Amino acid sequence: MFFVVYAKDKPNMVQTRIDVRPVHRDYVTRLDLPVRRLMGGPLCEDDSETMFGTFLFLEGPDRAAVEDFVANDPYVKAGIFDSIEITAVHKDIGKTAAKLR
Repeated sequence: MFFVVYAKDKPNMVQTRIDVRPVHRDYVTRLDLPVRRLMGGPLCEDDSETMFGTFLFLEGPDRAAVEDFVANDPYVKAGIFDSIEITAVHKDIGKTAAKLR
């Protein structure tokens, strides 16, 4: 299953984000976990430099595994996020579009 994670930072978390980033990056690229990061990066203002959150596109066996993966992210453990949304994504647009007709 595929999931999008959209997490927004609490105010004044830029330095904490910078400090924790190496450990976060190591975590989300691990290959020994049941959840795999397919894509991701910091959410930024239009200046492409001011970070305010995190976007992850994940593949995992189910929502519970993804929720566990997110809960153990060093950014979450550091208390960076104000909000976290986890949304399932259907991987086959053709089948989904057919159901909408």
